[in-house]
Amino acid sequence: MSFYNRALKLNQFSRFLHTVPSNLPASSSRSTSGILASRLREPLGVIPQQRRLALCSTIGSNGCVFHYGQRCSYSTEAPDELPPRGRGRTLPKLMDFPEIIWPSIMKSIKNWIMVHFIIRPYFDREFSLPEFVQGAKQALQVVSASLAGGELKSLDGLVDRQTLNDLKNTIGKMSVAQRYDLMVQKEDIYFSFPYQVGVMFDEEDEASQKRFVEITMVFHVLKGLKGMVERGETIPLNVGVMPEYRDKISICNYRFIKEFTKGVDSDWTVNVVSHFKPSDLIDE
Repeated sequence: MSFYNRALKLNQFSRFLHTVPSNLPASSSRSTSGILASRLREPLGVIPQQRRLALCSTIGSNGCVFHYGQRCSYSTEAPDELPPRGRGRTLPKLMDFPEIIWPSIMKSIKNWIMVHFIIRPYFDREFSLPEFVQGAKQALQVVSASLAGGELKSLDGLVDRQTLNDLKNTIGKMSVAQRYDLMVQKEDIYFSFPYQVGVMFDEEDEASQKRFVEITMVFHVLKGLKGMVERGETIPLNVGVMPEYRDKISICNYRFIKEFTKGVDSDWTVNVVSHFKPSDLIDE
């Protein structure tokens, strides 16, 4: 079976998975042509009423367990008055991109299928998702350091040009302290995962179609974690809900893309850069 026919079969299976109800919080994702086309929605007729922390657990790369999370409660009736707003964002949005926090079970299944039945057989037999994740962490450290220093020219070739133009507008309006908050050391990443693996290709012309692989990564960061581990400090299990740590926790969404068209030699580039703090989402 050719790649094109196999991809169409996988697309049908992907759409079947999309019909399975999801109880995850509402979010949205970029649709890719051909294989992936999915998004999560809020229940119809339901109005978000309150967003607050819920006690969730995640095991960090250093073996530490972190408790924190996010939960939405809903009301089917419109409130008479809007709830009072909190302090607002301490970290402005870098790009217009949905803020992704936790993995999706359905997407994780489709990611596994993509890697083992499409990418490795047809694009790159040596492709390894764990190795890609390690490379993505290094890219996060390099990109965030350049953003913090306001040196976006050094990112040419690593970050998509249109993305760089969008970042320039935002970075130019940020204070020095806000830019410093963007800097991430890869040793401070305690939890990371590929949220979505997508394949894009031209369905009209199988012979000369361009093929791209796009991977959205999510990183959970605790600023200063590296130093805490080196000093042998005990990291509290409920660090995510402790007031003294809440402003040190941030989440980064980075999307990587690479062209796999036959005869084309290309590298992974970043086309989405998003840094945000869970505490900002709670206070909004």
